[in-house]
Amino acid sequence: MLDPTAVHPTHTVFMQLTVLGSGSSGNAAVVSTKDTTLLVDAGLSAKQLVLRMEAAGFNPGLLDGILVTHEHSDHTGGLEILCKKWDLPVYATPLTHEAIKSDFRKQPRWKLMTTGQPFEIRDVRIECFPVPHDAVDPVGFVFEALGARLGLVSDIGFVTNLVRDRLQKVNTLFVEANYDSHLLEVDTKRPWATKQRISSRHGHLSNTQVAELVAHLAHDDLHQVVLGHLSEDCNSPEHAIRHVREALAEKGHNSVEVWCAERKAASPTRQVARGLLSI
Repeated sequence: MLDPTAVHPTHTVFMQLTVLGSGSSGNAAVVSTKDTTLLVDAGLSAKQLVLRMEAAGFNPGLLDGILVTHEHSDHTGGLEILCKKWDLPVYATPLTHEAIKSDFRKQPRWKLMTTGQPFEIRDVRIECFPVPHDAVDPVGFVFEALGARLGLVSDIGFVTNLVRDRLQKVNTLFVEANYDSHLLEVDTKRPWATKQRISSRHGHLSNTQVAELVAHLAHDDLHQVVLGHLSEDCNSPEHAIRHVREALAEKGHNSVEVWCAERKAASPTRQVARGLLSI
């Protein structure tokens, strides 16, 4: 059955989000308008990145840029081969650039970003901001275009005041919901030290932390919350969605769509803002 909320990217004029995959095995998403196509992270294999982009209606060779949140391999694994095949600009902070540039036999067209300093790629205004995670210089993004505002925060250990401030008034929020606190506690696959890292202030977000963030950000024009990077063992879509929906209901925002990004396939393309019509 076709998803009635899905929008084919080649027939839209407003900003769209297409999550190509999200989880510990690889992360990537496409932010697009009629005139601009941006890849955020390239943590899948280059083959999978190409297959999933093409299946969603995007031409990888026509990307206007690749933006990198941080250097971990589940966010950069396919980057070198993708850039070897196509001459694509790669946007990274100076420290992230230093961390990953040795992975490239042929250097791509690096574009260095400054945290807190907005820049534009065609019709999309972008701002990156620092987030706490165990990487050299991890960032989140806010994308603005054509009346829509998208916040994208991948790996993050806790929610800072700066993160809350930058994500104000987003129409769509993509945020990781990595683990359920109880499921992580009773998990028998992970040693204690790994559990401590996951739940630390430079690890990942729990369902409870995500729900608190969403409740803080909730407003009348919040269209949807997309939950990503769910642990296969220590979380489930049902657990994550329930936490967020309950937090939204307490604030009186029952019309917000809450859904989980697929791990092993591209999720349907979605409009960033509510009520914007396709052509």
